[in-house]
Parts: sequence; structure tokens; C-alpha cells
Amino acid sequence: MRRNKQWDVNKAMLLSRLFHFLHCAGKACVIPFLTLYLRHLGLTASLTGIIMGTKHFINLAWAPLSGYFAKHYNKRRVVILSSLLCSIGAGLLLLLIPPANSAAMSRYCNISAFAGFGLPKTAEDTINNSQLGNTAVTVHTFTTLISPTALTLINTKHIATAGAGQTLNDAISATAAASKLIAHRQFHRENHKNEEGAAIPDNSHSKRSLRSKSLKTGSAHGQKATDVVLEVQRQLFFLVLMAVALWEVLAAPLEWTVDDGLYEYLDFVDATDGYSRHWIWGYLGAACSACGVGLLVSNLDCLLNVHIHRSSVHFYCYAILITLTLLTGTFLPIHVNRKQEKTNKVLKALHLISNEGRATLCALTAFIVGVVGSTVENYLFWQMQDKGSSEFYMGASIGITLFAEILLSFFSHRILKTLGQSGTVALGMFCMAVQCLYYSFLWSPWSVLPIQSLNAFSNGALWWALNAQCEDVSTPGMERSVQRVFQALSLGLGAGIGSLAGGFVASRFSLEVLYRAAAVVLVIWSVAFLIVQSRIPRQKRVNYSQLLAADNTDLSDTETDQERDWLVKAMKDEKENNSW
Repeated sequence: MRRNKQWDVNKAMLLSRLFHFLHCAGKACVIPFLTLYLRHLGLTASLTGIIMGTKHFINLAWAPLSGYFAKHYNKRRVVILSSLLCSIGAGLLLLLIPPANSAAMSRYCNISAFAGFGLPKTAEDTINNSQLGNTAVTVHTFTTLISPTALTLINTKHIATAGAGQTLNDAISATAAASKLIAHRQFHRENHKNEEGAAIPDNSHSKRSLRSKSLKTGSAHGQKATDVVLEVQRQLFFLVLMAVALWEVLAAPLEWTVDDGLYEYLDFVDATDGYSRHWIWGYLGAACSACGVGLLVSNLDCLLNVHIHRSSVHFYCYAILITLTLLTGTFLPIHVNRKQEKTNKVLKALHLISNEGRATLCALTAFIVGVVGSTVENYLFWQMQDKGSSEFYMGASIGITLFAEILLSFFSHRILKTLGQSGTVALGMFCMAVQCLYYSFLWSPWSVLPIQSLNAFSNGALWWALNAQCEDVSTPGMERSVQRVFQALSLGLGAGIGSLAGGFVASRFSLEVLYRAAAVVLVIWSVAFLIVQSRIPRQKRVNYSQLLAADNTDLSDTETDQERDWLVKAMKDEKENNSW
């Protein structure tokens, strides 16, 4: 085995594992909870879906492009350290964006926790969680939209509760309803005064005029309130969109560049065996971090002070862990490759996938899995929060998911051998469908935890089978490129489109409808996958190393010289398989 004596491979692997552990731990502090933070700011599910979709699309386009430039100009370490440093500031930038209203960040907390900060607790300022449900706008918001005299006439029960993601839309409807109520009450009050006062004549013309004036006043207040709420929503959305987009632009080059640098380093010293298991350390870091930060945040008061909500702790923990990752990155093993590639491996990988029917079907499956998976990642914590879950249960759900995948990975070869690639893919999609259906029927804060262990099959086993398909379709040296195409279709394109569609469905209907629709799609596609896969002929590629080891004495004496040539026979067999 060829080794460079100046390079300590064991030390390099230790540093690489530590880097992945810290980096994934930092991401797990905030990325899974990001949509929950956007909900606390007052954004609807549809707007949150647009933001998350934009994030996935930026990663899809910018990660491979930045990785190519970093390799071409031999600036990988500079890109890695710059990405880590800048992403810390970009992540903390979100904390500078104010919520939609003064009570938006605290609507899921116990109102007694605000007493120490001098915040109002009257009925006109805040509404108890049991009355408010998922509505983000409280009566305190309307004090800035409607005159104080009119505000005293508003009954808080007219602020309707609604499904997930419809916070500001429901506030607009509630404002209009409250304005109409004001107009009617003003009309009846004035009418009552007219009936008691002898100086004012009782005639229908004066009543109609008074009623028309009151309705116009109420409509003016309602229109003004609607305009203000929409303007606040629009400004908040664009501020968050720009902050998240900047954050993703700075953070996207990191993983692609680190992965390339590590693999080429290990390949240069003939130690690529350790590359296939380095993901386990990232999973361990993410699991420990998610559980730890969830437990920490759930035990804090709702407000750390009058301006800082406890959700900010997610970002502070992220900044600390990424800083430690930055220190580790200065010693990360990176191979400087002076040889420039003449061919584009991504285009070649696309060509290999498109020319093989089974690979094309698996690529389409990866896309559908990405679409459905984004709905789980974006809105599962919303569904849990609606059932009263705290950050502790949310972090625990992530920990169970990742630990289950790690444990099952040691039996991956046995599972693939027993079920086959097609059976494993179908089983993974069916398990994901069961999870989605289960999510739509959550009944308690902890009810999500038992089903999370099924993620070992719905994500782990499914991707083992897809990666095995990548190895089957790949030519030597193209395995990683084909796998990256599958991941881009799933985690980039599929997740982006799924975020947009999922946000629309959640806002238009509900989270329950979203998850049930996702379950139906997965069941239908899993059946279609098995049917179509069974009808596509399997193309066997030539294994030249086995043919070279073949004994020529096995050939018949009656065969011609051309038929004895193993290369000619191999090419002939491959041509027949492709034609079939």
C-alpha cells in the first residue's frame, strides 16, 4: 500500500471525524428549528415554504459551482475557513429581525413568565394560549391599528383560531370582523340614544344615514388595519428571505469542498476505506447536539430579557460550535491536486443515469423522496408545537432518528442482500408513508417519539439501496459523481419544490391534510416503482478484472480464434444486453 511517510493518516482521520462531529452538531442546533423560529416571527406556512425553498435552490446551484472554483484555484482551505467564519455572522443576523408584533414570539409560552419584565397581561394586550391557538396576532396588535375608543368594543372571542400557517391571514380576517362589530355596536348605541332623546326625531332617513356613516367608519378602520398588517408581513418576509439567502450563500460551499478535499487526500494515500464511515461521526454530533439544545431551551424562561426570546439560544449554540469547527478546520487534511480534470463528471454522471432505465427510475424516486421529506423537515415541529410539545421532545425526535440510522447501518449489507435493491427502496417509501400518516394523528407532546425509529428504514435503508444502484450504473471513478446527482435531485431540487408546494397546502388547508396527501403519494409511487422496475431489463456491465482471471482452458476447442478473445466476447455480450 502506497503511503506518504510525511502524512499521518490516523491523525488525519481523527481530525476529519472531529470536524464532521462539530460541524454537524452546530448545524443541528439551529437548522431543524429554523422553520419554528420563522413561525415565532409571525410568518405563515406559505411564506416559510418560499424561504426554505429558496435556501434549497441556492444550495443546489452554488455548492457544486463554488466547489469547482475552490478546486480549480487550489483555494479549498481558504473557502472552508471563510465559509465557517462568515456563516456565524450570517446566522446571528437573523436575531436582529424583529417579530411581526410584540407578542408574536411569546404566544406559545405561559403568560405568567412575562411578569418580571413589565409586559402587559390584560385581555387587550395578550391572549392565553388556550384561546389563541395558532393565531399569531393578539389584541395588543390591534391597539396600533384601531382607535382606542373602538378597541374597547372589540370582543376577543371574535379573533378566530385557525390552522397552522395562517397566522397573519387570520389576523386580517379578525381585524375586518372586529371593525364590522364596532360599526354595528356604534349604530345600535346611537340609535338607542336617539330613541331616548326627545330632541332627535325618529325617522327612517336619519337611521339609514347614521347606519351608513357607522359602516363606512368601520370599513375605513378595517381597511387601514388590513393594509398595516399586510405591510408588516411583507417587510418581515423580505428581511428574512434576504438574511436566509445570504446565510446559505456563505455556508453552501463548505460541505462540498470538505468532502472533495478529504476524499482526494485519502485516495492519494490509498486509505479510502475510512471514507465510507465518516458520516457516522456527523450523525453522532447532530444527535447529541439536538438533544442537548432542546433540553436546554425547554428549561429556560420564555424571555431571557425584555428583548431576547429563548429561541435565540439555538443561534448562540450554533455560533459556539461553528467557532470550534473553525479552529479544527485549520488543521483539516486537504490534498492539493495539481492535475486538472478535462471532463465534467456531473454531465457524465447524468449521461450514465439517463442511459439506464433502472437508474432513471431510482433518480425519479430520489426526487419524490426529497419532495415529501421537505414537508417533514419544515413543518413537523409546527405540528408538534400545536400538540403542546416543547423543544425537548423535538430534539429527542431528532436524536432517535439519527441513532436508529446508525444502528441499522451495521446490517445494511444483510438487508440489501435479503430484500434486494428494489425491495429495500419500496420498503423505505412505505415506512415513510406510515410516518407521514402517523404525523397527521399526533395526540400528545411525546406521541411523535415512537415512530421516529422507523426513520432507519425510510431514510437510511432507502438511501443504501439508492447508493447501491449508483455503484451498479457507474463506471470506475464515477461512483461519487452519480451519488451526488441523486442527492442533488433529492435534497436540492426535490426539497426546494416540496417546500414551495408544502407551504401552499399547509396554508390553504392544514398540516394534517399535507401529511396525509404525502402518505398517499408515497404509497402510490412505491407500488408503481415495483411494477415498473420489474419490467425494466437489468443491464450487466462488464467486470474486466474477473474476465482477466478466467482460465482459457474453459473455452471449447471448436471455437474460432475470434470467439476465444475474451474482450470480444465481453463486448458482444454487453451489446446484446443493451439492445435488449
